[in-house]
Amino acid sequence: MAFLSLLPQQLWQELHGVTQFALFLFSLLLPFLLFKLHQLDGKGKLNLPLSPPKLPVIGNLHQLGRLPHRSLRVLSSKYGPLMLLHLGHVPTLVVSSAEMAREIMKTHEIVFSNRPKTTAANIFTYGCVNVGFAPYGDYWKHVKKVALLQLLSLKRVQSFQFVREEEVTLLVNQIQHACLSRSPVNLTDMLLAVSSNISSRCVFGKKTEVKDGKSTFGELSRRMAMQVTAFSFGDFFPSLGWMDNLTGLIASLKATSRVVDALLDQLIEEHKILNVDEGDDKKDFLHILLKLQKEGMLEIELTQDNLKAVILDMFTGGTETTATTIERTMAELVRNPRIMKKTQKEVRRVIGNKSKLDDTDIAHLRYLKCIIKETLRLHAPVPLLVPRKTSTNVKLGGFDIPSKMTVYVNAWAIQTDPKLWDQPEEFLPERFLKSSDDFKGQDFHFIPFGDGRRGCPGMTFGIASAEYVIANLLYHFNWELPGGEVMKDLDMTEAYGITIHRKFPLLLVPTLY
Repeated sequence: MAFLSLLPQQLWQELHGVTQFALFLFSLLLPFLLFKLHQLDGKGKLNLPLSPPKLPVIGNLHQLGRLPHRSLRVLSSKYGPLMLLHLGHVPTLVVSSAEMAREIMKTHEIVFSNRPKTTAANIFTYGCVNVGFAPYGDYWKHVKKVALLQLLSLKRVQSFQFVREEEVTLLVNQIQHACLSRSPVNLTDMLLAVSSNISSRCVFGKKTEVKDGKSTFGELSRRMAMQVTAFSFGDFFPSLGWMDNLTGLIASLKATSRVVDALLDQLIEEHKILNVDEGDDKKDFLHILLKLQKEGMLEIELTQDNLKAVILDMFTGGTETTATTIERTMAELVRNPRIMKKTQKEVRRVIGNKSKLDDTDIAHLRYLKCIIKETLRLHAPVPLLVPRKTSTNVKLGGFDIPSKMTVYVNAWAIQTDPKLWDQPEEFLPERFLKSSDDFKGQDFHFIPFGDGRRGCPGMTFGIASAEYVIANLLYHFNWELPGGEVMKDLDMTEAYGITIHRKFPLLLVPTLY
């Protein structure tokens, strides 16, 4: 899931502080380094992928840059689509071609179906027992099956259309008030709020607002998103995991986890008090899991921690990535007035004189679907797919890939590869009108949600929300930049966080249609 993309996303911001330890660490780790060099000499017969030159102790960490998906694409153009990096003491394979992605997600899928366990994931997901990061095995297979068949199936997603309608109606009303004053709206904040509300109602059955000045669950989720990107010594220098206690990282992670844990316990107890025997299709994810457990329909027993990990996964996976996709789509439409008008014409023609958009209307918005695909191609919310870890030695692209190797697939590099895409850096939704490319990644040159066993199970849920929100924003309003700014001048600078998002909030002036 997007929440669990564990590349050290603030590393490039904290690296200056880390390098102050370099000389100290070098002297401390010199015996270990000599031992590792001896080990490498013993592995000289392995045909490993090419690797950029590395520094003592930190390896290739300094080469990640502020936007790793871009830095790694540049490095891969020199060292190949299979590139070996040493992130601290963690050997890491970076994959930047559709052909190699196919090998990983299809041909050798089982070998690459494990996940690395990191400090933040271990704390926030109760020892990595959620769908996103549970080790590959019987437990993971079962929770993934429950998620796909019971929680995130097409039928279940469609049953929550009433939630999307109600939350989007509130959003539209909020924007309508802003139209009266012709004042800009912070669309970034609004989209994160509506995505959070939709997810929380579907997962927990209500908006998780807490009164008396306490944090909302959305705010707690954002706090986790920031902390999960913080640099951890233990993740890249396993023998120095104790340093995370000295830096305060462990204490910070556990403090947030305790607050989230208490709220999840409260929500579970509230659901247990309610009657979980009703067969209402509109029941939330937590209700469904408790009902399955009560009726003995689960193949394995879910402990309280297992249950909390799974529902937390469902919430975080459906919030920020969806909000980021909608925001990026609106930003590209504002920068491309021709495409904006063409899309609005389609939406308004389909809706006609009806008072609102029906869920059945979405199927007829073919151009809008192309726009969302193009946004996901050019601005994948998680450009470096959630990392995998090899379970055994394997041959890949003629190279020897050892077991326990961390693997990142650079989906953004693949989706902007000039060998696969014409004008890859341009926003051209029409490219999908004549294409059969879907989100399933069958050709592996369009994989915004990954593919195979470890592909994102929340794809249908996220796309349904994005399509419905964007269609309503385009139907009810015309949009322009504040102060008469030129559309093309909209700043699209990226910032790394839990997802790749715009560095600055999207401020737009709406006009009622």
